[in-house]
Amino acid sequence: MHVQEWLDSVPAVAVYAAVALVIGLESLGVPLPGEIVLVSAALMSSQHSDINPIVLGACATAGAVVGDSIGYAIGRKGGRPLLAWLGRKFPRHFSEGHVATAERSFEKWGMWAVFFGRFIALLRIFAGPLAGVLHMPYWKFLIANVLGGICWAGGTTAVIYYVGVVAEGWLKKFSYVGLAAAVLIGLASMLLVKRKAKKAQQQNDREAEPVSAGE
Repeated sequence: MHVQEWLDSVPAVAVYAAVALVIGLESLGVPLPGEIVLVSAALMSSQHSDINPIVLGACATAGAVVGDSIGYAIGRKGGRPLLAWLGRKFPRHFSEGHVATAERSFEKWGMWAVFFGRFIALLRIFAGPLAGVLHMPYWKFLIANVLGGICWAGGTTAVIYYVGVVAEGWLKKFSYVGLAAAVLIGLASMLLVKRKAKKAQQQNDREAEPVSAGE
C-alpha cells in the first residue's frame, strides 16, 4: 500500500507516533524511508484538520533528535566493529565506500556534517552512529543534531503543509497532477541542499581515488 494511503487509514495520534518512530529508527541507523513518511504526513495535515502540523513537526523533530542521540551512544560504544557488522547486515547502505565517504565528510565538515547530513539520505542514516564511532564531543553533536532536526523536520513539515493548503483547489480538479506538483515544489528547497552536498561528496571521492602505479 502507498505510504499516503496507509497514513490516511490511521488516526492522528498513530500518524504522529508512526512519523516519530520511523524517523527515529532511520536516524538511529536503520535504513527506512523517513523523508517519504514525513512528506506524506505533512501533505495529509494540509488536507485533514485532525492532523495538527505543529504537533506533527514537533514529533518528527523529537524522533530525529532522539534517534540520532541513541545512534551516537551505540556508535560510541560499538566502535568500528559496529560499522563492520552493519556493513554485513546492510551492504547497500553501509558498504566500505559509503562509510569512507561519510568519514571524509565528517573529517572535513565536523559539526556541519551532522547538520547538513539531516538533509541527505545516506548521511541521515550515518550521522549518529558515525559521530559516536569517531568520538565527536557530544555537546557539539547535540547542537548540530538539534538544529538539524528542527530545520529538516520542522522546515519540511511547514513547507509541505503550506504548499498543500495552496494546492488544495488544484487537487480537487487535477488530483494526480496537483499532488505531484505539491510534492515537487515542497521538496525543491531540500533538493537544492542535497545537490550541493552530492557535488561535495563526488569531489571528495575524486580526491580520495588511489593514484595508479603508472602515474
